[in-house]
Amino acid sequence: MVDQVAYWNGPTAGRWVQEQTRLDRMLRPFGEAALDSAAITPREAVLDVGCGCGDTLLALADRAGAHGRVVGIDPSAPMLARAKERCANLPTVSVIEGDASSTSLGPGSFDVVFSRFGVMFFPDPERAFQHLRGALRADGRLSFVCWRRLAENPWASVPFDAVVEVLGRPEPPPPDAPGPFSFGDPARVQRILGAAGFRDVTLQRFEAKVAFGASPSLDEAAQELAKLGPVARLLEDRDAAAVSRAIAAIRAVIPPYASAAGGVALPGAAWLVTARNAS
Repeated sequence: MVDQVAYWNGPTAGRWVQEQTRLDRMLRPFGEAALDSAAITPREAVLDVGCGCGDTLLALADRAGAHGRVVGIDPSAPMLARAKERCANLPTVSVIEGDASSTSLGPGSFDVVFSRFGVMFFPDPERAFQHLRGALRADGRLSFVCWRRLAENPWASVPFDAVVEVLGRPEPPPPDAPGPFSFGDPARVQRILGAAGFRDVTLQRFEAKVAFGASPSLDEAAQELAKLGPVARLLEDRDAAAVSRAIAAIRAVIPPYASAAGGVALPGAAWLVTARNAS
């Protein structure tokens, strides 16, 4: 099993920091939908799980207002450094470097636990959500967005299927292994949160296009697609020739998704998940 803390402090973190502006733009529609579901009100205290480079910290701080409080937690030191830069002028925002499934957060400290694509990587999700529930006040709220199944997300499945045609298909991970699509099964999400002590668990479907590249040439989009999702993991430690073959394979299958504005836009599908503390 991948050591998630090591993974998010390795080359992947560097890519996310380097591409922070573009990645935030790609993911923002999903994050904004989750923020609307969270219904943050002024003066609330919010914990942002997997806050990364800080885009959601900024949005949460705006909604919580000058008398609210926003705390971001993430295991990635490089990404948190970027988040600190972006939030340096916001006295209501602070960050913690650590694992949200075990780091002490203070009992009953938050009104809301929020996450944009940050909760699918827990090795023991039931235990992690039990820990996070302990940080919520009585009747506190949980709100997060997570990807649905890989097959429902062409932004990831289309390039992945193209690449495995030329490089071979890897051994599939166990269905409950941590990863971006590990919460795709709604029954599993319901089961995990219920066992962790949450009530009123709801999952709402949400779809939006995920854009890659900006120029009329599709080469840029193909290169960007190779840096995210299961393709990125498949290409780790590959030689330059293999990476070139992979990018060429992606370039060959994306013309149907070409956008009039340049680049490509592929469908993305997520769950908007909300729940309440059962205490």
